[in-house]
Amino acid sequence: MKPADVLIALIVAIIWGLAFVASRIALDEFSPELMTAMRFSIAAVPCLFIRKPKIAWSLLIAISFTLFLGQFLTQAYGIAHGVPVGLTSVVVQSQALFTIGLAAIAFGERPTRVQTLGIGIATVGLMMICGTVGYDFSVGAFAVLMIAPVSFAVGNILLRKARGVPMFDLFAWLCLASAVPLFALALLVNGPVPTFQSLIHMSLTGLICLMLIGAISTSIAYWLWGQLLRDYPAAQVVPFALLVPFVGSAASSIVFGERFGPLRLAGMLTVVGGIAVMVLARPPQPFAKTA
Repeated sequence: MKPADVLIALIVAIIWGLAFVASRIALDEFSPELMTAMRFSIAAVPCLFIRKPKIAWSLLIAISFTLFLGQFLTQAYGIAHGVPVGLTSVVVQSQALFTIGLAAIAFGERPTRVQTLGIGIATVGLMMICGTVGYDFSVGAFAVLMIAPVSFAVGNILLRKARGVPMFDLFAWLCLASAVPLFALALLVNGPVPTFQSLIHMSLTGLICLMLIGAISTSIAYWLWGQLLRDYPAAQVVPFALLVPFVGSAASSIVFGERFGPLRLAGMLTVVGGIAVMVLARPPQPFAKTA
């Protein structure tokens, strides 16, 4: 990857890590359904000025419902039902492993041995981090949260089919495709009166958090992420997402007082080491085709 693109990937990871903290704060005011709907409504504002990109509605909806709706609704549900922010960021970013596996099946992008070693190292680091986080949540909440990384990975793969489409335009319309059904779901689950009261009595803190996760984390960061996935193999791009748990956990320790000891710190360093191995490895080679 070019140095400038490496820097972009790092910035995206930092933004996404901070977004977990902002989401936790916003969930003090909004239900998971409403917060996620507002997130995508803010990110969909550019749709007022740009036309729908030349992409089939079926593909657009499929990407939107996996990369956006499925991923963010389930992670918001998990956080709202007690899953710690640090652990949530770890679980969600395990999408990197699912994405590389799906890319190998769909596009024949077989990771090299060195990249496979890096994946293994990073996975060990993630497991070490998971072992330091409290599990004060229900099995059901964790099961729902586990949908997030799988949905994220499927969305990454589907996004590869949108080559040649302006990424900013595409992501704005992806957000719109998620916002509409999410608002309907919020009205159905929470009721019209509580939903509108939450919006009317929104605090300044809640608004700032929504702008962070809607305009910056979703609109801008995902546009940059989409550009990277379009220009590089998945095995080169998605490892940077493993930095998100590091940023999210560090921010959570500052904002919420979440603490970590030597094991968790060692896990974070291990994740960074695994990413370094994967980034310095040669690009993956396609599977050999059999006659």
